[in-house]
Amino acid sequence: MSDPAKQVPITPSANQGAKAPAPAAGPFDTLRRQIDSLFDDFGRAPLRLPFGHSAFDVEPFWRREPFARGLPAVDVSEQAEEYRISAELPGMDEKDIEVKLANGNLVIKGEKKEEKDEQRKEYHLSERHYGSFERVFRLPREVDPEKVHAQFSRGVLQVHLPKRAEAVHPEKVIPVKNGD
Repeated sequence: MSDPAKQVPITPSANQGAKAPAPAAGPFDTLRRQIDSLFDDFGRAPLRLPFGHSAFDVEPFWRREPFARGLPAVDVSEQAEEYRISAELPGMDEKDIEVKLANGNLVIKGEKKEEKDEQRKEYHLSERHYGSFERVFRLPREVDPEKVHAQFSRGVLQVHLPKRAEAVHPEKVIPVKNGD
């Protein structure tokens, strides 16, 4: 009864010189970039989280609802040897999903087309639902782009982003010695 996971191909982008479109900047976005720049000016790297976010990123309440409408729910997790992105795409097939690497970004695109045509003696119902989405994630430096792979099963897309061997740090206990 359960569908086996299907591999979703990941294609490299042909336009390596193009940049991903920037989201519309509001006054707080500008302030956040200025604060990040201030940390850069002091010679310290800004506090950055994986996938292109900084510690100062806050989703403003006035943008949360319209921005989230139509986009799939996504979970991003980090394991010892890989990052994993899970996207909920109910009602979609793997042929409707495109996953690609472009300019240091992971791009997940999809389009859903649903048509319903029901004819009965009393009525005729015809409905069409169309929608598309695109999510872009900036890849952390430690991801090995050659080993990225994706699977789609039962309405959930799983993108596996393995870390480079040098980025996987095993735990090491440092003994504390008596200084006397």
